[in-house]
Amino acid sequence: MAIIGPYIGGHALPPTGIAALMRLPTALVPLRNATFRSLWIASVVAWLGTWLQNTGAGWLMTTLAPDPLIVSMVQAATIMPVFLLALPGGAMADIVDRRLFLIGTQIWTILAATLLAILTLSGAMTATWLLALTFAIGIGTAMTAPAWSAVVPELVPREDLVQAIVMNGIGYNLTRAIGPALAGFLILMGGPSLAFCLYATSITAVIGALVMWKRNARHFTGLPREHFLSAMRAGVRFVRNTPAIRSAMMRTIAYSIPCSAPWAMLPLFVRQELGLGAGMYGVILGMMGIGGVTSGMLLPFARARFSRGRTVLVCTLSSCAGIALLAAARHWAVAAFAMLLFGVGWTAAYATMQAAAQLACPPWVRARSLSIYQLAQNGALTLGSFAWGALAAHIGMPVTLGLAAALGVTLAVAALGYRIETVSAGTAPPPGQNPLTPEAPAAELVPLLRNARGRVMETVHYRVAPDQRDAFMAIMRDLRRLRGRAGAQFWQLYEDVAHPEGWIEIWSMESWTDHLREAGRLSDTDREMLSRAAAFQHNAERPSRFIAVDP
Repeated sequence: MAIIGPYIGGHALPPTGIAALMRLPTALVPLRNATFRSLWIASVVAWLGTWLQNTGAGWLMTTLAPDPLIVSMVQAATIMPVFLLALPGGAMADIVDRRLFLIGTQIWTILAATLLAILTLSGAMTATWLLALTFAIGIGTAMTAPAWSAVVPELVPREDLVQAIVMNGIGYNLTRAIGPALAGFLILMGGPSLAFCLYATSITAVIGALVMWKRNARHFTGLPREHFLSAMRAGVRFVRNTPAIRSAMMRTIAYSIPCSAPWAMLPLFVRQELGLGAGMYGVILGMMGIGGVTSGMLLPFARARFSRGRTVLVCTLSSCAGIALLAAARHWAVAAFAMLLFGVGWTAAYATMQAAAQLACPPWVRARSLSIYQLAQNGALTLGSFAWGALAAHIGMPVTLGLAAALGVTLAVAALGYRIETVSAGTAPPPGQNPLTPEAPAAELVPLLRNARGRVMETVHYRVAPDQRDAFMAIMRDLRRLRGRAGAQFWQLYEDVAHPEGWIEIWSMESWTDHLREAGRLSDTDREMLSRAAAFQHNAERPSRFIAVDP
């Protein structure tokens, strides 16, 4: 069936819609999808509320406990739950309906936000309660983030995916530009409690959009859902055997540790070093949002001219220049420009690195993989927040910010070896080189296998001529990672000591059900790799499967 016109929510646009789309700036093209647009608008409302809460909490803590370490703990309490709960949240998002899961996490968050507002309004708020409720809100964020990132590919076609991720960054930074300044005004008018009340109200926008979303039914495989712990282990194995995701994680760690410094110290820096109030703190922090929106709008043009690695390097240098300028700032205008530079690098760097990770994730493990990526990112931000706050208490905030800028440049250069360029989608297997398949299970064992708990060992025999040994070993190195991505707990290659041309590959899966999932977890690139390995398979010996039993 022919489809005429651009893709929008699975439907073609009418001619007037096409004309309207052609006028869209490149950076805004993902908004042509109606479902993505409605969820994006709802998320912008919620992010605006989040900035009201973040700004209000940071400023309130400077009143409750004006110590650099304790003030930095507000930022750490926001991020630490993501570090602790990202992987469990990602596993849950992969094995249950993501829409219902997201509705549940938003209900948790709105309850914590409401309690925060009530305690502040009643005058019962303490530093301990503020940190505890900030941590509770962070739990909601930790459980939401992997699922939210994983649904983006469901909402837009693949060609819009990278810019859809950038659009999330634009929305986030648009609210960052407005939110802190608005929070400063609200704090002056009604105190932090007013900001907290509006934050709780903003979450209802997301709940409403999720309720209205008519998500397509999941593809039914005939297999039971993955078990929670098994799903987490499979996610870890996938990331461990996927170099593209590991490289993105290393680049985000190298960026996040130094760039956590302004987040940890900015409220106290504005108050003590610049001698300013909540209103100017909101303005200075808002300049970072303006920088983020600017970089998000310009990123499509940068992507057309630079590689991902070079884009991240330039963005890192921009953020580090902003940190260094902030360290030297003694006037609000200098500090505002410094945060503008910092924000330009922040949005584009994170959008580029997350896109590299997301494009390497197949749907079955996407939320888990992205949760591990976010764990690395937020773990680095948490570690940095604690470290820079503690260091500032001993040597002062300006010197600490200067050291953070220098460390950022050093780590950026050191991380250049971790490539985050586009991953090949692979090609179809060459004809005539399809892998041999194992024999079907014995009829008497079929009823027992589905509920069997023992490990499954799989073997494949190969025959390799001496002059093909190097080529075979190169394929096996790739195959080891392939088996790990598909869920293998163990992998080993053995050579026959009596017949050097004989080889056997052995790997094991957690259960028979996990073994049945292997084929569905393979990408086109994986199948092409198996077809290359099939050229060495011994035609007389079909692959075998064994299941562990207790004697």
